[in-house]
Amino acid sequence: MSLWSTVSPVPLAWHQLAEQRVRFAVAVLGVTFAVVLVLMQLGFRNALYASAVRLHEHLAGDVVLISPKYSYLGVSAPFSHRRLQQVRSHPAVSGVAPIWFDVAPWKNPDTGMARNLLVIAVDPVDAPLHLEGLAERLGRTRVSDTLLFDSASRSEFGVSPAVLRSGRRLTTELGARRVFVDGSYVLGTSFAVDGSAITGPSTFLRLFPNRREGLIDIGLVRLRPGADEDAVRAELAAELPKDVEVLTRAGFIAREQTYWAANTPIGYVFAFGMVMGLVVGGVIVYLVLFVNVAEHLPQFATLKAIGFTDGALFGVVAQQALILAAAGFTVGVLLCHGLYAVSANATQLPMELTVETGALVFMLALLMCCTSGAAALLKVRAADPAEVFA
Repeated sequence: MSLWSTVSPVPLAWHQLAEQRVRFAVAVLGVTFAVVLVLMQLGFRNALYASAVRLHEHLAGDVVLISPKYSYLGVSAPFSHRRLQQVRSHPAVSGVAPIWFDVAPWKNPDTGMARNLLVIAVDPVDAPLHLEGLAERLGRTRVSDTLLFDSASRSEFGVSPAVLRSGRRLTTELGARRVFVDGSYVLGTSFAVDGSAITGPSTFLRLFPNRREGLIDIGLVRLRPGADEDAVRAELAAELPKDVEVLTRAGFIAREQTYWAANTPIGYVFAFGMVMGLVVGGVIVYLVLFVNVAEHLPQFATLKAIGFTDGALFGVVAQQALILAAAGFTVGVLLCHGLYAVSANATQLPMELTVETGALVFMLALLMCCTSGAAALLKVRAADPAEVFA
């Protein structure tokens, strides 16, 4: 005889949970806690990876040259500009463009407080970056000590989007020099970069007098239409000396994200937070289901006495685990919609709750509840009608 043929398992599972409403609410809150914690950890992790490659995704090139000592954007590792010029002779190359970057203290024009700013230098003729608002203003960087400021930088720099939109020329200090802000573009922040500015090569070298002329930080290579990026990358890597690393733009993006995932403790911290959330949620679900099974042990024993199998009885507790997972996940997702918006506004990071992230967290919540349910089910297997009613 099968339990499914005589007892509808969903109502039975539901009634056993719902008759103790406080306990049921505690279990749902436990799952919600785990879901919210995991979603927030994944949200910050995804924001880290997405924000770390904001500039990389706007590079106007197909192949990238960097130094083998390059770690991440914000830490300069220059190499000879000659390497970029050498690739011009390749038949698949249509053009090249150098990029310089370094970090200097920016003086808040209102408070006088200093904060490190990422300074990016590009040749206005080459226009190696596709950024909102940049193309029409890049020519202004030809003027000495003039730069464009990222309107999506953190507010602590004292340059509000309203001031930038007004067209008013802003004066402040960057490093040891007086500079002028004469326009803006849109890029955004990351875990390592709170703000950025773009200027021309000559101004960059004046801002960083220790930087040698002829050294660059990134070399962009544009290929002719129809050229195979991977094949050209391999050919250039074989031709150039080993003091440069040749990557496709996709490979450059992957390298940056790998650095943050593998070479910093951030990836471990996020993973640890996820595991702890699942453990705490799982313990709460286990305790609720275990107590529920213990209280209904006579009923389970009776069903076993009249011929129901352990598998059929296990199905009831499994249904309870599914109900808890679905309820906790729904509440957790609703909460995280608001928390993501608050976090994105506070950090200026791209916090986005995607379908893929939601599906992953639901599967984790379901696995957590089912594992806890399986542990609680051991009580049902041990249910002996003779002992229960002795």
